[in-house]
Amino acid sequence: MNAIPPHSQPAQQPGHSVELSISIVVYRPDAALLARTVETLVAAIAQLHDVAGRPCLYLIDNGNPGELADLPVPDDTDIDTVVIAGHGNVGYGRGHNLAIERARSHYHLILNPDVEINADGLRRALAFLRDSPETGLLAPWIGGDDGRQQYLCRRYPTVLDLFVRGFLPSALRKPFARRLARYEMRDVIGEKDIVWDPPIVSGCFMLFRTDVLTSLKGFDPRYFLYFEDYDLSLRTRRVARIAYVPSVRILHHGGGAARKGSVHIKLFVTSACKFFNRFGWKWL
Repeated sequence: MNAIPPHSQPAQQPGHSVELSISIVVYRPDAALLARTVETLVAAIAQLHDVAGRPCLYLIDNGNPGELADLPVPDDTDIDTVVIAGHGNVGYGRGHNLAIERARSHYHLILNPDVEINADGLRRALAFLRDSPETGLLAPWIGGDDGRQQYLCRRYPTVLDLFVRGFLPSALRKPFARRLARYEMRDVIGEKDIVWDPPIVSGCFMLFRTDVLTSLKGFDPRYFLYFEDYDLSLRTRRVARIAYVPSVRILHHGGGAARKGSVHIKLFVTSACKFFNRFGWKWL
């Protein structure tokens, strides 16, 4: 069911096209981080003076219905907010798909609930996509809690790459530094230069042309959590170009699976097996 909070406008009707839609999937979210994500999103949208229609924000609640009722989206913002709830914890990708199938927009942003967007981020991103019609997916420069760059564009992984990066303590990774740097594309991903067609980009911020995203039917629902962005990136490269655009900047407060406990480790391994079974195993 769709639950529309009091501060929201009615959901976009089918056939009513807008420039931008956004989806954020949450499950028992950190309230402060989510509020900051929405706050920076609202500020970035305020700089979009030339978009068609009111941007539509879909908040997909994979947890308990009603948890998002008090989310502070100011009444005076030019955003339609739609909360989709009551479906249970269907997973990250399937949650986003609930919004993607409703989207009537030119561009759709897949966003994590632990991301802060620079105030000019969306303006720069949409300008790039308007000027580059062959681009189907845009990935930003991503910083961490310390402000340093996170290298979340990736080459195709090996099993060893994933094990070392995901599970080895940092002190034991030194012998693997060169191969991890290659996997993380540190030789080409930087502060200034646009990089075309990185094989894999992070699902914490994926700005799509909506028609490209819908032609791919969104995320593969077979992944509950982890590797759904790897899968979607590789499928996107078959039909459109991907651009890493470092003038578009975000901060990402996420963490690795190993630091989140045994449940997340099991989900990570399960999804990795599904990914390699589909796209091919590389061990070393």
